[in-house]
Amino acid sequence: MTTPFPFTAVVGQDDLRLALLLNAVSPAVGGVLVRGEKGTAKSTAVRALSALMPALDVVSGCRFSCDPGSPDPACPDGPHEPGAFETRAARMVELPVGASEDRLVGALDIERALAEGVKAFEPGLLADAHRGILYVDEVNLLHDHLVDLLLDAAAMGASYVEREGVSVRHAARFLLVGTMNPEEGELRPQLLDRFGLTVEVAASREPDQRVEVVKRRLAYDADPAGFASRWADEEAAVRARIVAARELLPTVRLGDGALRQIAATCAAFEVDGMRADIVMARTATALAAWAGRTDVLAEDVRQAALLALPHRRRRNPFDAPGLDEDKLDETLEEFGGSEDDDPDPGPDGGGGGGGQPDPGEGPEGGDTGARPEAGEDGQPQPSGGGEQSAVRASEPFKAKVLSVPGIGEGAAGRRSRARTEHGRTTGARRPRGALTKLHLAATVQAAAPHQRARGRSGPGLVVRRDDLRQATREGREGNLVLFVVDASGSMAARQRMSAVKGAVLSLLLDAYQRRDKVGLVTFRGSGADVALPPTSSVDAAAARLESLPTGGRTPLAAGLLRAHDVLRVERLRDPARRPLVVVVTDGRATGGPEPVALAGRAARLFAADGVASVVVDCESGPVRLGLAGQLAGELGGTAVTLDELRADSIAGLVKDVQRRAA
Repeated sequence: MTTPFPFTAVVGQDDLRLALLLNAVSPAVGGVLVRGEKGTAKSTAVRALSALMPALDVVSGCRFSCDPGSPDPACPDGPHEPGAFETRAARMVELPVGASEDRLVGALDIERALAEGVKAFEPGLLADAHRGILYVDEVNLLHDHLVDLLLDAAAMGASYVEREGVSVRHAARFLLVGTMNPEEGELRPQLLDRFGLTVEVAASREPDQRVEVVKRRLAYDADPAGFASRWADEEAAVRARIVAARELLPTVRLGDGALRQIAATCAAFEVDGMRADIVMARTATALAAWAGRTDVLAEDVRQAALLALPHRRRRNPFDAPGLDEDKLDETLEEFGGSEDDDPDPGPDGGGGGGGQPDPGEGPEGGDTGARPEAGEDGQPQPSGGGEQSAVRASEPFKAKVLSVPGIGEGAAGRRSRARTEHGRTTGARRPRGALTKLHLAATVQAAAPHQRARGRSGPGLVVRRDDLRQATREGREGNLVLFVVDASGSMAARQRMSAVKGAVLSLLLDAYQRRDKVGLVTFRGSGADVALPPTSSVDAAAARLESLPTGGRTPLAAGLLRAHDVLRVERLRDPARRPLVVVVTDGRATGGPEPVALAGRAARLFAADGVASVVVDCESGPVRLGLAGQLAGELGGTAVTLDELRADSIAGLVKDVQRRAA
């Protein structure tokens, strides 16, 4: 077995270590989501934590790690006879990004269940992780339905597996840790809320600390066992402290004053629902136990807020993470001062921890996400081919759904129709490989004609493997939404460009909600640029859009050709993901020789490839040339105006009705 890097040898990352330790003391806190750039010891710290977890007594031979003192009465391997047990280390189970639902929750042998009536259940990773740690690296890249299953099990402490009337339930209580790089895409707010705590991590900018990181890593790589032995005393001390904090936890008192501070803080930061209040209460209690105290102090409430609230304030991917710590301190001071919240500070002097590791001062806060002022909207800047400064986007709105026609087979999402593992049943077929979704009626229909030949003359049904039918289902897929944005002088009136950016921002928000990848190509002046290669991080696209300058000629053909190249490369990387090209322009073409003819030829490349496209017509004023509509025809797509792009647009509703009637 590989020797893990010692937890106490991790340099810095105080908030990360504290959040993990609080969950080790009180798994009811609800796990921790670790967000940060690559190479910041996220995975190292999580794997190191497993070595600090106290050993477990488990029922001998039980695949579900039942506690011999209180075995699960519904355990599929039960009932358990008292007596035989074994002691082993707590497990750390890793869930790979490409895991299937059956690998996560377990699988039934459907053939035996139908033919013999027995529940032949093969446990999944949730069973392996019971009473241990379940680690999900790159949790933001998991399919949504897997994340839902994972978080449901974590919340209920049990996993349920049902296949065509056959049901299995088993206990699944574990410390859930997820890590992610925000640049690769965000989790939905509903899923963020299900993680108890969150920590933002970043590499230190202090040279001395970076030197120490390198020294320790090189020493560990040269001699893992020897390096671990040098930290054995510190590891043993933290392990003992976890055990002591667990024993102290039931006696910790959460006074009414602390509860008022928790409620006031959640209200002041306008978090949705009551989960934040409950998580803060559990976290503050665990902090007091970790510090060796039996009373929750105001500083425990403050630290709990810094760990439990930042991710619950993100209602969309464009919101900046973090808390305004000045506002937090004002709220705690306003609702503090109760007598029952000012006990003796206890043996550690009332700090948020004391000893190794130091809890630290909490994550960086106070970033309000304010965008730079763009000046007054209204009259355009002087013309003449000069460049304007970036224009601030207008407020985003709920955009109408743009989709790719036909049926795809891409990654699970919420935009276009696709054949998926989840969704409504549309038919049946013979299984290719392992059977995952049984179509019962089709299976019975296939087996029925052969019953006499199989010796069945009475009631019942003999089912063989050749009779089994896989259900085919139709759901929704995520697409690659490639924005091709005109930033030329013809679009450069500040008020107009503000509306255009607001429209693209609205479509980006829609893409985030529908689990799409996005890319951004811009064109102005003498050429086109890939402002953002295809990515799952729509907030990165929003940031590039916000700083987009305008001005110059309109090289429409260059923008379309660059977008065509982006799609060609992306098709090689991810052939199953279908693209949707959204061209945002007034349709003018003024860059290069024969700009109109060249733009038409470039547009017909998309039509020849069968790429779905939409042109957002940004032309304004009393006299309109209709060039965007002509471009849409060349692309083989459709055109919508900025007003029609709104989901609640009357014009858009009328147009939809007319299209259906035709």
